[in-house]
Amino acid sequence: MKRRILFAHGAGAGSQAPWMVAWAGRLGTLGSVTTFDYPYMAAGRKFPGPFGALIESHGDEAKGARGRSRAPFVLAGKSMGSRVGCHLSLEVPVSALVCFGYPLVSPSKKKTVRDEVLLSLETPILFIQGTKDRLCPLPQLRGVIERMNAPVTVHVVPGGDHSLRVGKRDLASRGETQDDVDGRILGAVRSFLDELP
Repeated sequence: MKRRILFAHGAGAGSQAPWMVAWAGRLGTLGSVTTFDYPYMAAGRKFPGPFGALIESHGDEAKGARGRSRAPFVLAGKSMGSRVGCHLSLEVPVSALVCFGYPLVSPSKKKTVRDEVLLSLETPILFIQGTKDRLCPLPQLRGVIERMNAPVTVHVVPGGDHSLRVGKRDLASRGETQDDVDGRILGAVRSFLDELP
């Protein structure tokens, strides 16, 4: 059965943003992909609003994306979308979670570590994190992972920022391109999904 992937956007850009479109296309080689816009984004607002409303709308999208299929159902998301997906997985059956740039640390001055939902998970989860992502310092993520119960896989992107982009100088020094980086990320997602029970 062809797996179904519901792919959620981050806080600052919707499903039609170039990054989202490109990654929806790549994920489309691994299953049937559905993207959507949270209500605030669809309405043209800049701020997400109540977190509970995000989870609710994500859940509504999940019902439609899954339908009556018994195929494996995966929640993938960029930044905020991955965090909302983690919360939703506590309420609905999900085969796996794929997090592109999980926002472990809040962007506020308090730098709150948002790990409560991660510690509650039982669903297999893949973190794809850049070493230069200020919203998810890898040492802090590793500390959280040590306390998690869910099966965890981590794919590290050397030099990657919150959107997993690597600077031109870094790429040039390695003799590679962003396409090479993205290809390895896609390979990590493919391996993670293929190894699921």
